[in-house]
Amino acid sequence: MGGILLKALLVKKLLSPQATVATVAHEDRARTLKEKLGIAVGTDNRSAIAGANSIFVCVKPQVVQEVMEQIRPELTADQLVISVAASVHTRQIEDAVEGKLIPVVRAMPNTPCVLGQGMTAICKGRFAKPEHVQTACALFDTVGKTVVVDEKHMDAVTGLSASGPAYIYIILESLAEAGVKVGLPRDIATLLAAQTTLGAATVVLETGDHPALLKDAVTTPAGCTIDGIMELEEGKLRVTLIKAVVKAAQRAKELANS
Repeated sequence: MGGILLKALLVKKLLSPQATVATVAHEDRARTLKEKLGIAVGTDNRSAIAGANSIFVCVKPQVVQEVMEQIRPELTADQLVISVAASVHTRQIEDAVEGKLIPVVRAMPNTPCVLGQGMTAICKGRFAKPEHVQTACALFDTVGKTVVVDEKHMDAVTGLSASGPAYIYIILESLAEAGVKVGLPRDIATLLAAQTTLGAATVVLETGDHPALLKDAVTTPAGCTIDGIMELEEGKLRVTLIKAVVKAAQRAKELANS
């Protein structure tokens, strides 16, 4: 996710290559990224944040504590820490810097950010001010849509929008396979499934109508669609999707407590 965000923000020119520094764990990876992205890339987290306005923490949850301890000596209250580490609470990051009143914003984006179609939820820590939230929103707005929530909702966000693309890909793949089953060439079936998924989602976003109302508009009396919906209901698609989100949200909560 860190790589996706970095590339997108550079392409959108919200970050300038000259003022951007990234770090990775290994020297060979650093050299590769430096050549690919045209920015300074190293392995020293502490030196990388010196003089930075905003610091993105895009690491696995289990190494957040270690990273924050590394950069703690250089951190100041004038810097904004934006964490995209899944399940890591803002309080954990604040506690890791031991008494420094660092503004922390926690973000949960998803992978469609790579094409500017992402969905990101943001919450603020104890010392983050409205302007810090605005800064984070401005950054993530360049790669999709952004919503501000209370931190108590972030595990639910993880289960829905962060994991959600995987669920949609399975549905899209299944629709395409169904098209092949009824005689369509695979490339055409995939195009039909993908554009139909995109179109339906766009209608929801643009009209603001409840999905149930939009579904009813497609479902004509004694038509084809109602027969298909009956099969979906019999197969418990609706309940299965709900259970998938609940299970993923529960897992996010477990990770936070591990």
